[in-house]
Amino acid sequence: MKLYINMLWEWQLEESKDTKPRIERLLWMDISGVDVITIDIFDPNALPIFQKYKDIEVAIKNQHIQTLEVDPYAALLRPEETITEKHRKHRDEAWDVISQLVDNNNGEIFYPKQRGVLLRDAEQRTGRTRMTLYKYLRRYWQGGQTKNALLPLFDKCGAKGKERKSHGPKRGRPTKLAKATAIPRGVNVDENIRDKFRRGIIKFYENPNGRTLQDAYDKTLKEYFKKGYELAPDGTLIPYLPPASELPTFGQFYYWYEKERNAEQSLSKRKGQRRYNLSHREVLGDSTQMAFGPGSLYQIDATIGDVYLVSSLDRSRIIGRPVIYAVIDVFSRLVVGISVGLEGPSWLGAMQALENAASDKVSFCQEYGIEITQEDWPSCHLPEELLADRGELEGYNADNLVNALNVKVSNTPPYRADWKAIIERNFRLSNDKFIHWIPGAVYRPRERGDTDYRLDAVLDLHQFRKLMVLSVLDHNKEHRMDWYRMDEFMIQDRIEPYPIDLWNWGIRNRVGHLRKVSSDVLKLNLLTTTEATVTYRGIRFEGLFYSCDLALKEQWFVRARERGNWKICVAYDPRKIDTLYLRLEDGRRIEACYLVDAEKTFRGRDWYEAVDYFELRKQSKESARTRKQQSKATLQAQIEQIINQATEQTSEAFNTAEKQSKRSRTQGIRQNRKEEREMERETQAWKLEKEESVNNLGQVIPLIIPTEKAEENGSEIVLNKSEQDVPDEVSETSVETDSSHVPKDQLINKLRKLRPKWSDDE
Repeated sequence: MKLYINMLWEWQLEESKDTKPRIERLLWMDISGVDVITIDIFDPNALPIFQKYKDIEVAIKNQHIQTLEVDPYAALLRPEETITEKHRKHRDEAWDVISQLVDNNNGEIFYPKQRGVLLRDAEQRTGRTRMTLYKYLRRYWQGGQTKNALLPLFDKCGAKGKERKSHGPKRGRPTKLAKATAIPRGVNVDENIRDKFRRGIIKFYENPNGRTLQDAYDKTLKEYFKKGYELAPDGTLIPYLPPASELPTFGQFYYWYEKERNAEQSLSKRKGQRRYNLSHREVLGDSTQMAFGPGSLYQIDATIGDVYLVSSLDRSRIIGRPVIYAVIDVFSRLVVGISVGLEGPSWLGAMQALENAASDKVSFCQEYGIEITQEDWPSCHLPEELLADRGELEGYNADNLVNALNVKVSNTPPYRADWKAIIERNFRLSNDKFIHWIPGAVYRPRERGDTDYRLDAVLDLHQFRKLMVLSVLDHNKEHRMDWYRMDEFMIQDRIEPYPIDLWNWGIRNRVGHLRKVSSDVLKLNLLTTTEATVTYRGIRFEGLFYSCDLALKEQWFVRARERGNWKICVAYDPRKIDTLYLRLEDGRRIEACYLVDAEKTFRGRDWYEAVDYFELRKQSKESARTRKQQSKATLQAQIEQIINQATEQTSEAFNTAEKQSKRSRTQGIRQNRKEEREMERETQAWKLEKEESVNNLGQVIPLIIPTEKAEENGSEIVLNKSEQDVPDEVSETSVETDSSHVPKDQLINKLRKLRPKWSDDE
């Protein structure tokens, strides 16, 4: 094997105790080819040594030497412009010192006797010591015998990465005061001080309070470096700190914080995990990589439009800001569906946007007077996967998309809008393009004295929808995305980075991800699905009752009264309360149900009004509990008072009257009842005669009412119910009458006779 200058090899020493390998560099070969000069490139005291050319060849052949291709000093061979001026100056000074020694091609510098003479002359010529000359020569030889081998190795100075011992005088540059007074000031940071720094950082800085590092330093000194407390005149305990010269400085606190700082941990603790994930985490991926072709992944999201609208019924009325839903294809960035309404971000808005994404766009645009072709907006499909941000597509609403429509639904974690960066960026572009420039736009926070931009509103909902459609068409065809990362196949086909071009290319080359369903099936499965209860009064849902032909035909309500209630699956449109839909045959067939006549009050309303009404009823019922409880307490107190009074009176009567046996008391019940009834008749009888006037203007004629049974129109007048309910043994007694008393039953009979007789027709 041929040897060459600067060649590197490593000796394969089996029993070597050295941890560093022995690597030699070939420095020179004599003309005869007998001797070679080598040097150990890692030995700090190495000198050139003579070896036989043949010995090296034999060692290589016997694999005692392994030749190396990578030079550990290759980093020194770098362009001149990358070397700082200071380093170049150090290099050139060293080169001027040894250049005459190494330029001699006869190799005299490698022979010890001749090297001594050359170094003696160089000492006299340059004024440098022999040790310095050997240092420069050794670096030159070990580094590859190039001028850049003399570059200063400042990166190896100072034991980088090694911690200094804390004993001895104060390390570092002295302060101005220390220089002026010649007294060392300050302390070295030892392990004890560093531990206090760590505790102070955790307690006062790495938390959501938002303190600055200076505040954390001050509080750390107060908490962990105090010597005790002083008692203020008002009783306040004031921490007593040692002199500043005995405390670590803020620079030392900052140095050790940065040295030991875990950036991810510090930011997540100060900002919160969700804010860190949103604004501070590393960004190494690309959303486009999540989608292989058109329809592979859609993103859906809602935003509040930054513009105020007016009512189409009365354009002087401002109706607020619209809610915009958009669905965008991740692969091509094509906006495939939109929805603009007044409903808050909810399943209803998402439902309308998804329905629009899967509908024909030609007929959709015709509703707003916009004529397009199928090629202008070609998307009318459902995706393979849909990415949302929780809320609307979480729970039972998303189950139908998964089970019936075969669309996989994924939700981002809370407060992670960066996972839907594509559609978030689309909203921002829409605002910047046209929304901020139309009347009524919310373009900046209002300041005192500014005109109210809400009063500038002129667009109604229909007109704003038309503007949104035009904006989407412009985005799909004219929005150039130079930042879009194209793959090699797109580059080969020379695809321009426009959404419509990327969509069409993907349809030709990345098929198999789009889903097509009929409009009715789509709408049925997008309606909100829940459970209702079949009762004998109807199909009960949210407090309202419905009926349908199927339920009447199969006698559901009769069976519910006989056997009990049961649950059924229903779908409903939150915009209309009149109709409920039964999902039959696993959703393949529907049966419309309508409000029963008893619920006609709610016809023409929406679900929000009904739910609000029933919620108010619940609240009213809850608020009435206090009144009910108070009423019951009052009644109970009154009952107890009457019972106590009656008990006292009865006890008093027993004490004053003769004592009677239990038998004698129970034997007289019938007679007692008769006497009590007579007294009741006397006191409760009606007296219809007028009292005599003061001037005695007329005489009162007594009214005589017969006691016989009277008949009216051939039918017997029935006595009052109280008389009929009396037992036989009691009712057999006669009723005494006199001129001063009119019995109640006789009076009623007389009054009945005096009633006007109604005609048969009436």
